[in-house]
Amino acid sequence: MKKLLIANRGEIAVRIARTAAEMGIATVAVFSQDDAASLHTRKTDEAHGLKGSGPAAYLDIAQMVETARAYGCDAVHPGYGFLSENAAFARACAEAGVSFVGPTPEICASPARLFGWASAIATSVASLKMTNGGTFCASA
Repeated sequence: MKKLLIANRGEIAVRIARTAAEMGIATVAVFSQDDAASLHTRKTDEAHGLKGSGPAAYLDIAQMVETARAYGCDAVHPGYGFLSENAAFARACAEAGVSFVGPTPEICASPARLFGWASAIATSVASLKMTNGGTFCASA
């Protein structure tokens, strides 16, 4: 990995940028029109604007992949939320020859997903006993 596009904003983007810099990986931030002055745009080697504003700009798969390719990124880190467990995004990255830093498209598409209670049960991870649904005083 030589150049990483961070497909997110805010604190998570800043943390990814810092870790990548410590690893000697060049970084590219993206930002929506209304995030142009955000801190994450100043913590990467490059920052490039997206078309659109708000979360919609960060959810535009085609635009993210196009931006990664246009600026020579060989990998994309989705951060948390937005496109982080999106099978279509992971697949689009793979089809474009850009590494997706996250689960495979197959894992993203799995009903159990990578994280959560269902995955813990399916993989026999030791877990604390829990209830399904709400717990009320009368039934506690």
